[in-house]
Amino acid sequence: MEEYLKVSEVIDWKHPHVLGCAKQIASGLGTPVAIAKACFEWVRDEICHSYDYQMNPVTCRASDVLHHKTGYCFAKSHLLAALLRANQIPVGFCYQRLSVDDKGAPYSLHGFNAIHLTEIGWYRVDARGNKEGIDAQFMPPQEKLAFKIQLPEEADFPVILSEPLQIIVEALQSQSTWDEMLCHLPDISLESAKSYSLA
Repeated sequence: MEEYLKVSEVIDWKHPHVLGCAKQIASGLGTPVAIAKACFEWVRDEICHSYDYQMNPVTCRASDVLHHKTGYCFAKSHLLAALLRANQIPVGFCYQRLSVDDKGAPYSLHGFNAIHLTEIGWYRVDARGNKEGIDAQFMPPQEKLAFKIQLPEEADFPVILSEPLQIIVEALQSQSTWDEMLCHLPDISLESAKSYSLA
């Protein structure tokens, strides 16, 4: 589990503000499951999804997501990972490939997390933020993600990575506004998923 607890440039959980927030959320909670639920719900509800709220800047590093209180799904998964790792709870990164408008091309990756809970093993959660038609919850062992796979070119990749995909990090770091990012959403074709260790 060590690799799922690591600090990195993007998952900078040793940043004082991230540590402080992680400690505050976990305060008074006695079990890893309770802490994981509280961290998930906090990121889901308190950090604005950049597209939903049309908020700038585009964030990537966990501490920046916390500072600006906004991020795309990927960035929100980076902050959730940092808060959990700061509480010594192993967490990784998961991806789906989804139609941007639910009708077909264009497609985009969608990022969320898998948390390792001693009682049940890996449990996937999606902190992108709820709105009409999206109701992601923390209710282990039942999984309740934001999106379901509906089209042949969509995919739910089963792999749990210890670090975010580089293509995701590069996309977030190369755009500065939510609408620029919307035009440059990262995608991986189903054929090339293996080369990204997703299939």
